[in-house]
Amino acid sequence: MTTEDVLAPRRRQTPPVPIPACRGLWVEHRGSGFVGVIADVDRRHVLLRDDAGLRRLFPMDRGAYRLVETGTTVTLVPPPPPTPKVAAVTASGAVAPAAPQPARVARASRILVEGTHDAELLEKVWGDELRPEGIVVEPINGADNLAAEIRARDPGPDARLGVLLDHLVPGSKESRIAAEIDDPHVLITGHPFVDVWQAVRPHVVGLEQWPDVDRSVEWKHGICMVFGTDDATALWRRIRNTVRDYRDLEPPFVGAVEQLLDFLLTPGE
Repeated sequence: MTTEDVLAPRRRQTPPVPIPACRGLWVEHRGSGFVGVIADVDRRHVLLRDDAGLRRLFPMDRGAYRLVETGTTVTLVPPPPPTPKVAAVTASGAVAPAAPQPARVARASRILVEGTHDAELLEKVWGDELRPEGIVVEPINGADNLAAEIRARDPGPDARLGVLLDHLVPGSKESRIAAEIDDPHVLITGHPFVDVWQAVRPHVVGLEQWPDVDRSVEWKHGICMVFGTDDATALWRRIRNTVRDYRDLEPPFVGAVEQLLDFLLTPGE
């Protein structure tokens, strides 16, 4: 006759593994032998559906289930609540639409900028907002002919013009040109930087600050010398490509563009 050694260490039973009761998981209810896929779940019960479509409701008792795939005894627990989705944003910081928006037929309203680099930067950061609204950005090759450009476009309530100027500071040529424009359907904003390149925060392009360029040297040429190149087009492409979103731009530039968008997209009186 074999006697049990009461002093021998007893093997501990492995507790059932708790797993979330996610829909689509195949389990066996151990007490009844019912095998089915989890079709629904609440805080205390799971609804199983077998191959024939039969449904049975069972409580989520401890160790009451076995995984069909592995045979592991488990305790089903309520699945965690879904993580709320963070709304995607565009490069300009606006909430992105759930589905891509087709480009709208161009409005008569326009944003006028001094050059192609300004236009490219606006397109990169604000393009996802501009295209669905039908707002076109047009370079006008400098500010000198701004008054003539505005007269030729004949702005009105349904054909507003937003103008973005470089170096719009007291006493500058651009500020004098802007002061001559007096039209309720035209809004002129600008930034304090000599060129739109400076609207990119310097650390984005590996600088502590944009260098001062002697007035006897054309500004972009001076910047090219700092970067060790004579190809301004390639250097601008490099600068533009480092910009990811509005956070890589200086706040005065961002604010000026946002003012223009508000002006063009707000219905007139």
